[in-house]
Amino acid sequence: MDSLQPSSFYHIFNHANGNENLFREEENYRFFLEKYALYIYPVAETLAYCLMPNHFHLLVKIRSEQQLLEAFPKFKTLEKLLAANCIGKQFSKLFSSYTQAYNKKYNRMGSLFMKNFKRQVITSDSYFSKIIHYIHANPLHHGFTTGVADWRWSSYNTLLSSTDTKINREEVLQWFNGKKGFIQFHEQPVFLKTKNMFDE
Repeated sequence: MDSLQPSSFYHIFNHANGNENLFREEENYRFFLEKYALYIYPVAETLAYCLMPNHFHLLVKIRSEQQLLEAFPKFKTLEKLLAANCIGKQFSKLFSSYTQAYNKKYNRMGSLFMKNFKRQVITSDSYFSKIIHYIHANPLHHGFTTGVADWRWSSYNTLLSSTDTKINREEVLQWFNGKKGFIQFHEQPVFLKTKNMFDE
């Protein structure tokens, strides 16, 4: 699997093993987001996310070459940093840390997440807009709610609020020409040509 590249946008998603759930109660969601901030914020900006009982979706922008080298000072060049898969390992640390705590809490053993998380590079402006909508509308797709604003564990309401957040709110809202445009875009049906890839 190719390394995640600096300054590139990715849709990242992963699923629980088998028929298990990643999140059984509210505290699980909060703990995952806490660990996410710890491990992923140093290597990527987050523009959108949605956590659901057995899977999650993220839209991230990998940090610039300079930012990555500052985060991993022992690597003198980008080539060495990428060869060591430093960015991918941060996601592995997130999943491992969460799994260890989850297993201890629920007295279970073994892996919790699918072994390799999936990623899709964002290749166009249209795709960028649609994937943000798709991520926020995923709870509707799975029947958990009837409105994007009703699902607590996504970035939709945070992006519209004024609360402190590590999400890149300014870039997302500017992309949709403000809150009104953001809301209006989310009122449209979701259409993705590669929808079969995201049926999770």
